[in-house]
Amino acid sequence: MLSKMLFSHWRLLLIIIFGSSAVLTPLFLSSYVNAATNQRRFTQVSKVPSQPVAIVFGAGVSPEGVPSPMLADRVDAAIELYKQGHVKKLLMTGDNSREDYNEVGVMQQYAVENGVPIEDITLDHAGFSTYESCYRARKIFGVEQAVLVTQNFHLPRAVYTCNQLGVESVGLGTPDWERYSSKTVGRYTLREKLSILKAIWEIHVTRPQPTFLGNFEGIK
Repeated sequence: MLSKMLFSHWRLLLIIIFGSSAVLTPLFLSSYVNAATNQRRFTQVSKVPSQPVAIVFGAGVSPEGVPSPMLADRVDAAIELYKQGHVKKLLMTGDNSREDYNEVGVMQQYAVENGVPIEDITLDHAGFSTYESCYRARKIFGVEQAVLVTQNFHLPRAVYTCNQLGVESVGLGTPDWERYSSKTVGRYTLREKLSILKAIWEIHVTRPQPTFLGNFEGIK
């Protein structure tokens, strides 16, 4: 009887330890990434240091080819960076894995319609994740310094990832909590904790190649 009781107590203790680790590890890593990128993140265009290029991450388009509100916010911020002279080129990176789904084409069209010359826009059709976008920015497009443009909840992971993959980056964060519903941003923020865990694993342990790599293209 005593041995059974001790076994149950140890089993409960192990469950508590592993359960706590599962919760605390993502929180710890999220705090670490936030602290590591704190001085590299900005919320005002005027405060962003000038860089050669802005990398704009995809965030969904409708079947009719309309950018999602979050994507429109990102492209708007990149357009402002360009018009104020903080960057000279825009690199649009996103999902174009199917003929009927072209995030970067929609992003390019939106930017051109709002005053950015098409020759100053480069498209990365295979930016299927933050990791792949940063990897390809360095290896395929030769980006060494950049401003990353995305929502504030995503920005720490983006800046950390690109810096670790050889793109010296600062970030411009677009509004999230103050612009979208708490339910929407809360869901993205929670998912981001797990995405940071995955990013740390990829960056520091496995370092996988992107889905597509290909030949060097550069940014003209």
